[in-house]
Amino acid sequence: MNKYTQIIIFSAMLISMNMACTPQKADTTDAVKPLYTTEPVQFDSDDPAIWINPIDSSKSLIIGTDKDENGGLYVFDLKGKIIKNKTIKGLKRPNNVDIAYGLVLASKKTDIAVTTERMTHKLRIYSLPDMKPLDNGGVPVYEGEKGEMYRDLMGIAMYTSPKGEIYAIAGRKTGPKDGSYLWQYLLEDDGTGHIRATLKRKFGNYSGKKEIESIAVDNEMGYIYYSDEQFGVRKYYADPAKGNKELALFAKEGFTEDNEGISIYKTTDTTGYILVSDQSANQFKVYSREGVKNKNDHQLITSIKVSTNQSDGSDIYSKPLNGDFKHGIFVAMSDNKTFQYYRWEDLAGKLLKVN
Repeated sequence: MNKYTQIIIFSAMLISMNMACTPQKADTTDAVKPLYTTEPVQFDSDDPAIWINPIDSSKSLIIGTDKDENGGLYVFDLKGKIIKNKTIKGLKRPNNVDIAYGLVLASKKTDIAVTTERMTHKLRIYSLPDMKPLDNGGVPVYEGEKGEMYRDLMGIAMYTSPKGEIYAIAGRKTGPKDGSYLWQYLLEDDGTGHIRATLKRKFGNYSGKKEIESIAVDNEMGYIYYSDEQFGVRKYYADPAKGNKELALFAKEGFTEDNEGISIYKTTDTTGYILVSDQSANQFKVYSREGVKNKNDHQLITSIKVSTNQSDGSDIYSKPLNGDFKHGIFVAMSDNKTFQYYRWEDLAGKLLKVN
């Protein structure tokens, strides 16, 4: 073998090694494209939530986290433009965000946005649509836990019971495997028009493989779903009075790496689809909401390639919103500091139902 041939072989080996070590983006040539992409946040987009204006749905808002030690809670309109006078800056690594409607404060029903502030171990809570603070500087959670990682807040989901009680279900970077990873808090007026949180239960199994971040609640059916990353999606009752038995474990196979963001498209109060992010494949896997053989048999229906890259968090609204989103809107985080807005009919194609 001459010297020139050796150089060519050696160069080819280096290229091959480099490709093996460098994360590759999934092929998006046939991916569904968003209708709008938001203006970028400053640091690191992570999780969105959709607030529906009860008077005029065309004036609804998208709330998104900017995950950094000097991060923020960004507010966007339905074309992805930042609403600067509503955006909150200076939060200590806000991670996930969710919405609840009609919390009674000072005898008035108030819609709220709740985000997890990881570096302070607190929930930060703001009124909607004006984004005024309601938490007296933050509501502490996971109190009494030993070790910084056990209080390092990540996921959040809101549950409204049939009685109108509003709960926050919080997740963290790591926790025990014994069924107490998630903590559920009842949110109430503290007597001054601000919010207090009362711990109602600890629940949730954990594989120990990575972390639990994405949590979603199905209010109508009364279930909580969460992604035990690199293991599967777990299902529990949302009502603490119904106990802590795990009802289902699904989405265990076919993921490139992490199973992540969860969102639920509702075709009726009891039917629809559960979308789970196959993060590194840039696609969402779609499962039956109502179950196939029984209500806890959430079988895979299809996978949808999207234009988001490494999508962590997502949210969905299943009803007509405005002229752009006539059958609902799906919002997903992308790792280029943006959130992408999709029309549900574009994702549904010919296989899935639309409202």
